[in-house]
Amino acid sequence: MFEDIRKNKLKSYFIVLLFVLLITFIIYYIGIAFDLGPFSIIIALIVSILTAWSSYYYSDKIILSLNKARPATKKENLKLVNILDSLMLSSGLSYKPDLYIIDDPQPNAFATGRNPEHSIICVTSSLLEKLDYYELEGVIAHEMSHIKNYDILLSTIVSIMVGFVVMLSDLFTRVLFFRRSSDDDNRGNPIFLLIGLIFLILSPIFGTLMQLAISRKREFLADSTAIEFTRNPDGLISALEKLEADRHTLKTANKATANMFIINPFKKRSNNEHKKSSSLWSTHPSTEERIEALKNLK
Repeated sequence: MFEDIRKNKLKSYFIVLLFVLLITFIIYYIGIAFDLGPFSIIIALIVSILTAWSSYYYSDKIILSLNKARPATKKENLKLVNILDSLMLSSGLSYKPDLYIIDDPQPNAFATGRNPEHSIICVTSSLLEKLDYYELEGVIAHEMSHIKNYDILLSTIVSIMVGFVVMLSDLFTRVLFFRRSSDDDNRGNPIFLLIGLIFLILSPIFGTLMQLAISRKREFLADSTAIEFTRNPDGLISALEKLEADRHTLKTANKATANMFIINPFKKRSNNEHKKSSSLWSTHPSTEERIEALKNLK
């Protein structure tokens, strides 16, 4: 457990460094396209450092805003509050996560925050309606596992930075074609343009691969850790089966944040279609694989 936490912290610092370098390069070549000269690298460094800083301190607020989440209250969500309170002792967390609700017909949940002291568990209204006490307990324990393992820092930073990199790549494309079409005499340095295009093509792929690298293994780990908290694998197994069977798509989800949820919010499969293993580009292991792993723990 402690080794996994240490590795997640090191991964977080490494990923932040990689994204800072990537964002610096993209901003630099946008500056080159606007003929900013030596100021391009200065602007690039300032933007990339500010992006990393804001991703660390404000990513949870950004994600809650994107998902239109509202704070949970003890009056309206007593069962949820009671489950969280009962799991605090078994989880060993010293700080109670804040609870938020997303009004959505798909049952789902995620955890976010930069550390356990500033952590948040967010669930959909449908999750509260469709799961019984022990199923909901399994889901909350799963999200508390992400908090304890410091998965939240890793996944939240990657989600925000992947979205920002994709946005910058799109901006670079528009700037490049605008400059080429509006100024025939401005050919630009072909080497700079070639390198910029390479970063343009690879940056979204890099972001997606980074999400895949951190998502699958941590879901298995969070599932097993949740069972240590609840001592009831049947609750989480039943919850995953219900979540997988649900046909709704989460309205507020996007590709940058999909890896944060307990189950892929974009799943669209017919009732008679079954996948034993996850696809290469899936941010989550298949639900069947996760359930099988949980049954092996019984």
